[in-house]
Amino acid sequence: MHYWTAEIERADALLYGRVTYEMMESAWRKPATGSWPDWMAEWDIPFAEAIDRAKKYVVSSTLSEVDWNAELVRGEVGPAVRRLKEQPGEGLLVGGVALPSALADLGLIDEYEFVVQPVLAGHGPTLLAGLRERIQLEPVDRREFRSGAVAQRYRPMRATA
Repeated sequence: MHYWTAEIERADALLYGRVTYEMMESAWRKPATGSWPDWMAEWDIPFAEAIDRAKKYVVSSTLSEVDWNAELVRGEVGPAVRRLKEQPGEGLLVGGVALPSALADLGLIDEYEFVVQPVLAGHGPTLLAGLRERIQLEPVDRREFRSGAVAQRYRPMRATA
């Protein structure tokens, strides 16, 4: 949680699709009471506070409005994300399953970060399934955690002429 808290705080904004936005909001939005729920461990709170206050962009053609420090991104995702990337700052942190795949196909991801957990789920969506083309990656960073999880960061290799 410390790792992801720092990543969220480093980003200028979070970029989610509708499903991820709604899932994260249901878990991490501060309740109207102003108190975090009882299920939340003390070490969850810094992450919850970071994501709660973070600027968010939500790519959706079905939502009519968003709140929770969020702005709706409409229209073609490529031009909209290019405009967001042109803004000054550290960058966007993208989460989810479908949106990262679409952005990868458009060549709009500057870095990939994969966190491998020591758990075999056996079901669920496959990350980046259905990419139109193979994307060759070069390693940038690797970090191992006491839990056995490993965070690996890569950049797409650019074609040389």
